[in-house]
Amino acid sequence: MSRLFSAYVIVDWSAAAKPTTGADSVWIGVMKRDVRFRLSFESFNPATRQEAETKLAAILDDLKKRNERALVGFDFPLGFPRGFSQALALKGDHPWRAVWDQLNKMVKDKADNTNNRFGVGSELNRRLTGGPFPFWGCPPKDTLTTLQPKKTREHGPEDLPEFRHADVAAKGAASIWKLYYNGSVGGQAIVGIPAARRLRDARGDAARVWPFETGFKALTEADLEGVQVVIAEVYPSLVKATPAPGEVKDAAQVRALAEHFAKLDEAGKLAALFGPSKDAPADLVVDAQSEEGWILGAAI
Repeated sequence: MSRLFSAYVIVDWSAAAKPTTGADSVWIGVMKRDVRFRLSFESFNPATRQEAETKLAAILDDLKKRNERALVGFDFPLGFPRGFSQALALKGDHPWRAVWDQLNKMVKDKADNTNNRFGVGSELNRRLTGGPFPFWGCPPKDTLTTLQPKKTREHGPEDLPEFRHADVAAKGAASIWKLYYNGSVGGQAIVGIPAARRLRDARGDAARVWPFETGFKALTEADLEGVQVVIAEVYPSLVKATPAPGEVKDAAQVRALAEHFAKLDEAGKLAALFGPSKDAPADLVVDAQSEEGWILGAAI
């Protein structure tokens, strides 16, 4: 079986509100093959999301010139728990895309990293429940009647689920409703999804978002005919990363994950990870493919 990809680009995103480098900032790891087909790795640590987006576009443009297909993994959810799009009464045949378009309209993310993620969470809460739920988490100064620093209550049977199917499968993944504090993937998703949307849309049919546009299934070379970029959600904690002396943990994680996927692809084992396990419930597959997304490599 041939490799699906020539390059593996792993992005550790950040919702930081000011330019920052080092720990807890954006890291981009690129694993690609040199002229002798040996894998080589380099990482980048742009200070802002805008710089990161520009860098990512340049990396992908370079790979395109070399006619090399890239797997791009973002470490934040690409979809929300089932029912989110419907609860917001968003229009469109594809719930995941309706949410992407809605966030793109709402999010303001400036060149200096200042952003309105707490305002977006607050407004979505207002539309969903009229109160500070389900999104939560913000600095005290950003507290609003519809967004509180701490979680105000647990999720009940009538509420949107606290976790996606993939979060449960990945064990330890945080809830997307959490917008602040350690592991606040919600804040990252709110500012990250519009960036992923721009990267994807700039490439037209040559880019696909997994599993929404590829199907939740093992991928073949035929499935990726004409595709240069596959965008997927990744979870760095799925792979053990040991930082080298002086290496930031985030940098070690993007390196370890890029290496992990490259080795699986080399062995012909990566393609199967794009599909569910044989005993996955049918409703889980539908939810993942239509709105929730999935974490590449998370077992059901």
